[in-house]
Amino acid sequence: MESSERHEVILRALRDRDRVPVIELAELTGCSEMTVRRDLDVLERDGLLKRIRGGAVGMLTSEETPFPARTRHQAAVKQRIGAAVANLIDDGESLVVDGGTTALEVARCLVDRRLTVLPLSLHVVDVLRGSDRLRLVIPGGDVRPAEQSFTGPLTEHVFDVVRLDTAVIGCCGLTAHDGVSAHDLAEAQVKRAALAASARVIAAVDSSKFGRTAFGRVCPVTDLDIVVTDQDAPVEQIEKFRAQGVEVVLV
Repeated sequence: MESSERHEVILRALRDRDRVPVIELAELTGCSEMTVRRDLDVLERDGLLKRIRGGAVGMLTSEETPFPARTRHQAAVKQRIGAAVANLIDDGESLVVDGGTTALEVARCLVDRRLTVLPLSLHVVDVLRGSDRLRLVIPGGDVRPAEQSFTGPLTEHVFDVVRLDTAVIGCCGLTAHDGVSAHDLAEAQVKRAALAASARVIAAVDSSKFGRTAFGRVCPVTDLDIVVTDQDAPVEQIEKFRAQGVEVVLV
């Protein structure tokens, strides 16, 4: 089992329980306790868990997890979601690509496509800026240091002067009752402006975001056209989305 797969197993175990001992994690991953301890050291540095004597406790709370840590979390799942979302985009489209780690995987699948893309973070800009076929339109605005996302009135203004075929958004929380939510209020406002300027909205969301509600509300579920997520998404929530007319794609 590769390290990224072991990390997913460890984090999944910590989502299910408050704390898990090293010996049990070794059994779950099929690796030695020494290897598990090294994995725990890496995940602790990323802020995803806390080491305790003989095991670990999870740190994935309602607070915003640092961007570098989120790139490791559900990495393989996010790659699958990114590829599936890219397959829903037709050449020639104009689209806005959100700033989170799952949307970043979408951007990686769009590099060689004939598209017009308005990115909402410098991370996405870095992925797309070397493309010869793709037209990149930078919105400007304030940049959140850790997230490298564009926020503020300058960013929001661009959506007053453009109209887009598709908005690809991520989120910090997603429920059938509260819809899409984000930890940062300024980012939530930018997302709302992006949705209002787009003819179609695709939410790229890994299953760990389901059932969570963050501080800033972005939109109700009915504002989404498609949700692309993984097979571990809760069935009850998916059924509620579909009942409200939202297409759900499982990868």
